[in-house]
Amino acid sequence: MTKKLGKYKDNDVELCRTTNNRVSNEAVQALVEEHIPFTRNKKKIPFFKREEYKGASELWVITINPRRYGQARRVLDGMEQVYRDRLVLSNY
Repeated sequence: MTKKLGKYKDNDVELCRTTNNRVSNEAVQALVEEHIPFTRNKKKIPFFKREEYKGASELWVITINPRRYGQARRVLDGMEQVYRDRLVLSNY
């Protein structure tokens, strides 16, 4: 499932997001192995919105320079399916 998730400061765009820390770490490791620069931020999910996120209290968001987006998406597409299923990918 892909969605347009928005732009961030410094012209970075959202690559993906997840509520699963292990999946976030796997995505980061895959990007690091391919020498792709990115930023990962952790956001607190307000109590009243946690139902939308299946009870999760934190959200990890990975942003990237738009010029590296295609390369980064190919890296994420190559991840194991069990991890990819838990990522919400943007369609920048």
